[in-house]
Amino acid sequence: YGDSQTFSITPNAGYHIADVLVDEASVGAVSSYTFSTVDAGHTITASFAINTYPISASAGAGGSVVCTPSTVDYGSNATCAIAPDTGFHITDVLVDGASVGVVGSYAFASVTAEHTVTASFAINTYTITATAGAGGAIACTPSIVNHGSDSACTIMPEIGRHISDVLADGVPVGAVSA
Repeated sequence: YGDSQTFSITPNAGYHIADVLVDEASVGAVSSYTFSTVDAGHTITASFAINTYPISASAGAGGSVVCTPSTVDYGSNATCAIAPDTGFHITDVLVDGASVGVVGSYAFASVTAEHTVTASFAINTYTITATAGAGGAIACTPSIVNHGSDSACTIMPEIGRHISDVLADGVPVGAVSA
């Protein structure tokens, strides 16, 4: 009777204090509570919640990053899938600002902090190789083409000659000039 009593409230690793109830009334998420000049019985109840951490994903043009889950409970795992759009490829993946190279996925084990995953992509390019036999020339513009773009080839026989056949990727397409 008349004394004071202090209680310390300490969450386990990976948890935080959600609320403290004193005599069934909330006093907030306090880490200690003191009953002063006690003259009656009291109750103190603490509730705890697991810490959660976001996994922030971002992608440049030409692809996507999807992390599952995007908010992770303390000590749990998350996996991020990195996918280029059609006609693109991954150029780099950064985890928490550090390069992990060209990877299609990244796994976080036993998460205890927030993380970021950022992916960059580039469009695929293709080289058009044109070869003419004796008696003519062939020119393609452009000779390096982005995925989904066009290249036009002009086939020019020398004076007094004619085009006998054109092969595109090894397949005969006839005596075309363009």
